[in-house]
Amino acid sequence: MSSELIFVTGASGFLGSHVLLQLLEKGYRVRAAARGAKADHLKSTYGSYGDRIEVVKITDIAHDQFPEALVGVDAIIHLASPLAGRAEPAAMLAMAVEGTLNVIMQGEKAGVRRMVVTCSIATVRNPNESYTDKDWSPVTRDMALTAGNPMTTYSASKKFAEVALWEWADKHPHVEVTSLNPPFFYGPFTPHFPVPAPDFSAISTDLLFYKFLFPEGTFPSMTHYIDVRDIAQAHVRALDSRPTAQVGRKRIIISSPWGWPFSKTISFIAEKRPALKERLTTTTPPVFPSDAMPMDFGRVEEVLGMGVSDFHTMEQTTLDTVDALVQIEEQWRSAGYPINTPPTLYEG
Repeated sequence: MSSELIFVTGASGFLGSHVLLQLLEKGYRVRAAARGAKADHLKSTYGSYGDRIEVVKITDIAHDQFPEALVGVDAIIHLASPLAGRAEPAAMLAMAVEGTLNVIMQGEKAGVRRMVVTCSIATVRNPNESYTDKDWSPVTRDMALTAGNPMTTYSASKKFAEVALWEWADKHPHVEVTSLNPPFFYGPFTPHFPVPAPDFSAISTDLLFYKFLFPEGTFPSMTHYIDVRDIAQAHVRALDSRPTAQVGRKRIIISSPWGWPFSKTISFIAEKRPALKERLTTTTPPVFPSDAMPMDFGRVEEVLGMGVSDFHTMEQTTLDTVDALVQIEEQWRSAGYPINTPPTLYEG
C-alpha cells in the first residue's frame, strides 16, 4: 500500500474513474482535476474516501496555471485529451499538444519526477501493421487539417502530443516518463461513474460495443482492444515501473493478449445473453488479418510487471461490457429517455 499523492487529469472520464478507483484501493492519495460540474460530481461521489481524495477545478488544462494543485504531488497521471469532433482541426491539434506540455512542464517545475501519460494506438498504427515502440502513424498535420475526418484529426492530435512529450522528455532525463498506447477500451462502469442521461461521448469507446445491440449497428475499425480495468491497472503499475536507465524509453504499446472475430463476439453474446439475441446487429462484420494485436507482451511485463495472466479474458470483457450497457440503458428507459441506435462518434 502506498500513501503517495497522485495528481490525475481527466479524472471524471470512463478511464479516469477506473484509475481513481484502483489508486484509492491501493492506498494512494489522489488529487483529481476536472472542470465545473464534473468536479462537483467527483467531490460528492468519492466522499466516502474522506481526505484521501481532493478535487480541484481546472477550466482549461492547456493554458491554466495551477501550481497550488501540484504542491506535494509525488507523480502525475495525465489522462485528459480532447475528443474527436469536439473542435476545429487546428484547435484540436493545439489543445492536445499544449495540454500535455502544460501539465508536464508545470509538474516538473513543482518538483514532480514521475509522469504517466495516456497516448493511443492511433499514434502507432501504420500501413505495415507493425506495433512496436519504434512505430509511428504516417498522419501529417496537413492530412489532419484537410481530410474532413474527425478521426484523422484525432489521430494526428494524439501523435503530435506524444511527439512533443518525448521531445520534452529527452531534454529532461531527470523525469521518469511513461506513455501508454492502448487501442479501444471496453468494460464495465465503476460505481462512481453514473450516466444519468444518454451521453454517448461520456461512455467513451464502450459506444462501439453498444452498437452491437442494435440491428443496424456497425463495427469498429479493428478487433484490437483492451479491458478498461487492464489499461487502468497499467497506469497504476507505471507509477512504479522500472527506470528508464534500465529499460530504455518507456513508450508502452499495450493491448489485450486475447481477440476473436466480430462474428464470434456477436454469437457469444447471443449464446450467453439469449434475451438480447433478437436485437443484435445484423450488419456483416469486417474481417481483419489479426484479431489480437501482434505486440511484444514481454516488453509490457519487463517495464510494468504485467503478465498475460493479469489481463481480463475476452469472455469476461464481453459479458461485463454488455451487462453494464444493458443496465445503464434500463436506467435511461426508466427515466423516460427513448432508446435509439447511437450515432457514429468513433471511427477509424
